[in-house]
Amino acid sequence: MLLTPAQADEGGVSFWLPGQYGSFAAIAPEPGFSIPTVTYYYQGEMKAGKTLRQGTEIAAEADASFLAQFIIPTYTPDASILGGRPSFSLALLPAYSETSAEISAGGLSASRSDSVSGFGDLYPTVQLFWNAGVSNWMVYGSAGLPVGSYEPDRLANVGTGHAAIDVGGAYTYLNPETGWEMSATAGVTFNFENPDTYYTSGTSIHLDVGAAKLLSEQFFAGVVGYAYQQVAADEGTSTLLGDFKSSVIGIGPQIGYNFMAGDVPIYTNLRGYLEVAAENRPKGGSLFLTVNLPVSALMRTE
Repeated sequence: MLLTPAQADEGGVSFWLPGQYGSFAAIAPEPGFSIPTVTYYYQGEMKAGKTLRQGTEIAAEADASFLAQFIIPTYTPDASILGGRPSFSLALLPAYSETSAEISAGGLSASRSDSVSGFGDLYPTVQLFWNAGVSNWMVYGSAGLPVGSYEPDRLANVGTGHAAIDVGGAYTYLNPETGWEMSATAGVTFNFENPDTYYTSGTSIHLDVGAAKLLSEQFFAGVVGYAYQQVAADEGTSTLLGDFKSSVIGIGPQIGYNFMAGDVPIYTNLRGYLEVAAENRPKGGSLFLTVNLPVSALMRTE
């Protein structure tokens, strides 16, 4: 029996990872090569129900956990395009995913669990940064290349099974004199059809925000949050489920510490989110641990 609890964004997973941008989102990287790494963990659950016209009740429960190590080789040339600094990156990730689900309808029920480890999809990104005093801007374009571990009949996957494009921009206010920083990143995701399931996730919009106070030259603390909303229903799901869209809101704390390893500057950031509202997708919490290693600076010290 193929058990697939109803979740908008196919399988309850969106191309855009809510919370992936936080503070300092529009601050341009230093020219050269760098390798940001992001350790990401998510745990959530979903409960949903639907009463059909003939009176039959359908109920579903799902628990999901996901652990990934994003590795993001990045090149920022010492050049200018349209007055801004360009940056190019490619994100890849080994990951582990585990999902269990139970569905009941008309007095019958079934349950199933799946887990998988492997490599996820590839995510190339192009960014362009500008600066004017305390104001900083960034625009980006990103794509999802569906090459990760994915099987349409499996509950747990580390690939999405379909391609996607996301475009957007960010603004960062950073005042070194007062030590205050505020960032907002907004974008829109366009999904392509999954060729294995003939399912297309609906277009979505998203907002990531962060605010921080520099408590010293090395240490900062603050808050982060995100909001995600599908603005177009999925295509390929049963019409019995109606206009099927997902949304989620999360908020939490963050801390960061910048230090020197010899002559090499290292940036670290830890932020956590608790989801306070969710619809048609799991609701839970997540952690992001970011460490940025500037390879070019390391090579200059050798």
